[in-house]
Formats: sequence, structure tokens, C-alpha cells
Amino acid sequence: MEINRIKVALAETRRKNKWLAEKLEKDESTISQWCTNARQPSLENLLNIAKALDIDIRELLYSTKESV
Repeated sequence: MEINRIKVALAETRRKNKWLAEKLEKDESTISQWCTNARQPSLENLLNIAKALDIDIRELLYSTKESV
């Protein structure tokens, strides 16, 4: 199940995993795991990702509510 949209947000902002890893001072493998939803970032890391990409944090998560 996909929970976060980090990979999509990176593509939309034309950024790469390597750029985000450098920006957050994280290992590229960690970013890769977040992008593939193998692991989930903490809320603090989600906030830092949103700030780095200059987007609303809500854009990093898939909605859990069914659309009517």
C-alpha cells in the first residue's frame, strides 16, 4: 500500500532523490526507501521534505478518504 507521495512530489518539482538526500542530510538509500514506500519518514522528516520542496505537507500523503 502506498502511503506517501514523495516520489511523485519529487518528479513534479523536477528534483532527484540525491538532491533531497543532500538537502536533508540523509543517506540516498533512506530517501529511496521512502520513495518506494518500503519505509515511512517521521512526521518531522515529512515536514522537512515539504519545506525543501516548497509544498504543503498534505501533498506528500495519499488521502485515506474515499472520494464520493
